[in-house]
Amino acid sequence: MTASLLTDKSSFVGRRRELCESRRMLASSRLLTLTGPGGVGKTRLALKLAETLRGSFRDGVEVVELASLETGELLEPTVAAALGLRDAGPDPVKVIIDYVSDQRMLLVFDNCEHVHEACARLVDRLLRSAPRLRILATSRRTLGVYGEQVLPVPTLPVPHPGRGLRETARHDAVRLFVERAARAVPGFSLHPGNKAWVVRLARRLEGIPLAIELAAARLRTSTLEDLARELDERIDVLAADAPSVPPRHRTLRATMDWSFGLCSAGERRLWSRLSMFPGGVDLDTAESVCAGDGIDDMEVLDLLAGLVDKSVVAGELREGRLRYRMLESLRAYGSERLPAADRRLLRSRYVRHYRELVERHRIDRLVPDQLERYHLLRGELPNLRAALDACMCEPALAPVGLGTASAMWCYWLLAGSLTEGRYWLERGLRLVPDGTSTRGQALWACGLLALRQGDVAAAGPRLGECRDLACQAGNDRILPRALMAEGVAAFSTGDGRRGLELLRESLALHRAMEDLDGVLYSLYFAAAYGSSEDPRQAAEFGEELLDLCERHHALVSRAYAQMSLGVARWNLGDCSRAEELVTAATEFAGEIGDRWCLTQCLEVLAWAAGGRGEHERAAELLGAAHVLWRVMGAAPERLSYHAVWHERCEQQACLALGRRAFSGAFRAGERLGPDRAVAYACGRESPAQQAKAGAGSR
Repeated sequence: MTASLLTDKSSFVGRRRELCESRRMLASSRLLTLTGPGGVGKTRLALKLAETLRGSFRDGVEVVELASLETGELLEPTVAAALGLRDAGPDPVKVIIDYVSDQRMLLVFDNCEHVHEACARLVDRLLRSAPRLRILATSRRTLGVYGEQVLPVPTLPVPHPGRGLRETARHDAVRLFVERAARAVPGFSLHPGNKAWVVRLARRLEGIPLAIELAAARLRTSTLEDLARELDERIDVLAADAPSVPPRHRTLRATMDWSFGLCSAGERRLWSRLSMFPGGVDLDTAESVCAGDGIDDMEVLDLLAGLVDKSVVAGELREGRLRYRMLESLRAYGSERLPAADRRLLRSRYVRHYRELVERHRIDRLVPDQLERYHLLRGELPNLRAALDACMCEPALAPVGLGTASAMWCYWLLAGSLTEGRYWLERGLRLVPDGTSTRGQALWACGLLALRQGDVAAAGPRLGECRDLACQAGNDRILPRALMAEGVAAFSTGDGRRGLELLRESLALHRAMEDLDGVLYSLYFAAAYGSSEDPRQAAEFGEELLDLCERHHALVSRAYAQMSLGVARWNLGDCSRAEELVTAATEFAGEIGDRWCLTQCLEVLAWAAGGRGEHERAAELLGAAHVLWRVMGAAPERLSYHAVWHERCEQQACLALGRRAFSGAFRAGERLGPDRAVAYACGRESPAQQAKAGAGSR
C-alpha cells in the first residue's frame, strides 16, 4: 500500500536528538509513544519520523488522525478507513487484524488522548496479532500497553543570555522563532542588535513551539521589545492567578490568552466559532455557519485572513479550494472561549448546514459528479461526525441527525464504512419515535448495511418494522426501498426466487413513482443477485441499468452496472461479452480505488481465464481477489451470485494444475497488490513483467 502521510506545509526545525532517539527506540520496540503537553510538537515530530522511516517498511506507513473522534466506538472504523479497508464484517477489528497480520508496516496513531482506553485496547490486539507491525503513537499520556516505550517530547532548547551570537543561533527555539518571524516580517534575521530580545522571548516562552509560533506572528504589528514586555505581563498575571498550574502550561495558556486578546472582536468570535469544525472549513461554509450575531457575511474572508496572519489558522489548498484549519490545541482553546448561548445557536446552524450539504451531494443519484460528491463527503467526514454527534446529544435535533445518516447510506456502502453507518443509524433510531417517515428511511438503510456485513439476524427486525411502517398512510415512498432491502435479505438466506420477486416488485413501484434513483438501485440488485436465479431477465435488467448510467453519465454506478451485467452474461454463456464488460469495470474501479467493485471484477475475470483453459492465470486472479475479499471481511461464498462459479473455477484450476502448482499460482496472485492486479487482469502486464515487478518489490 502506498503510504498516505499527512504533510505539514511548514518546515521542520530542530529535534535532531529526539529524531535519533525515537528511531533507536522504535527499532528495538514495536510500540513507541511520544508524550507531552499540547503545543510541544508531538504530531510534527511523529510525522517527520514517519517520513524518514518510510523506506524501512515494505508495506508502507499510514497515519490515523484521531483528534476529531468524539467517541472510542468509532476508532476501529476510522483505522480501517485509513488503511483503505471495507469493514464489511460485523467485527471491524478482525478485518484490520487480518489485513495487518503479515504486513511489515508502521501505523501512526495521532492524538490518542481523545480515545485513550479504546486506543490502548486496539493497539494491544494489533501488536499481539501482527508480529511485523510497529506502532508510533502521540498522546498527552502513555497508553499503558505491554512493551510500550515512551519518549517524552521536551520543549525546544533555549540559550543562556550570555552566549555569543553564533552559539545563540544554533538553539532550536531561536531557530524556530527567527524562521517564523521572517515569514511575518520578510528579511528578519538574528543580529547583535536584537539577540538579547530574541533570547528573552525564547526563554520566556520556555521553548514551547506553538507559543513561539504565535509570538513570532505578532511581529507584523509589534516590535520585539513591545512583544517581550506584553508577554512578561500576561504570563506574570496568569502565574499569580493560577500558581498551582505547571509553569509550561501557564506559558502556553498565557500565550493563547494574549493572542486571543490581541485579536479584534470579530476575529475572537470567528476563532471560537471555527473550533466547531474538527476537519477544517472552506470559506463558503465559514460564511454559512459562522456569520451573523456580530460577524457580517462580508467580513468573514477578512477575519480569516487576520487569523492566518496571526498563525491561529492555517490555509491549505486542496483540490483547487482553500481550506482553513487550526491546530488541535488552538481549536480546544477556541471551544473554551465559545459562549454557551453562541454554542446553542451555532449547533443548530451547524447541523442543518451539514444536513443540507449531504442532501445536495447524495451519491445515490444519477448524476455525472458521483465521484466528486464522494470525495467531498469523505473530506468533510470529521465535521459530519461532529454534526451527527451534536444531533444525537440533543433530542430536538435527533431527526435531523437520523435523516443525515440515512441520506449517506450509499456513502457508507461505497466507502466501506458499514460499521460507522450502522452506529449512527442505530443511535438515531433509539431517539426518533415510531411512525415517522424519517425513521422508515433509516430502517431500510440500516437493514441493508447489516445485510452487506452478513448480519442477517440484525437486519430482519429492522426490515420487518420498515415494512409495517411503509404500509401506514403517508409512507408510500418507503415501501419500494423496504422491498428492495427485503429482496437482498431473501437472497442472503438462500431464497433466490422470493428475493427476485421482491426486487421486481420494488422496481415496479419505483417506476410508477418515476423515481429514477430508486430504479437505479432496484435494477442493480436485480441484475446482480438475479443473475444466478434468472440470468436472462437479470441481463435485461443489467442492460437497462447500463443504458441508464451512460445516458446520465453516472460513472461510478456505470462500473457496477458493467460488473452486474457481466455476471449475468456469464451465466448466459456469453463469456466474451462478460469479460469485455468486467474488464472495463476493473479499469475504472482500480483507478478510483473502489475495492468492493474491483474485488468482484477480479473474481469474474478469474472465471473467464479458467473458462479459456488458462488455469494458472485463473489461480493468480483468484489469489489477488482473495486478499481483497479478506481485507473487506467478505467472501465470494457469502454472495449468492459468486458462490457457485467461485467453487467451480477453483476446483477446475486445482484439477488442471495439481494442488501444489495451484497453491503457488494462488500465492503469486496474493502478492500482486491492487494496482498490479488491475494491470495484470486487464492485460497491461504479462506474467513475466509481473514476476519481475514482484522480485523488485521484495
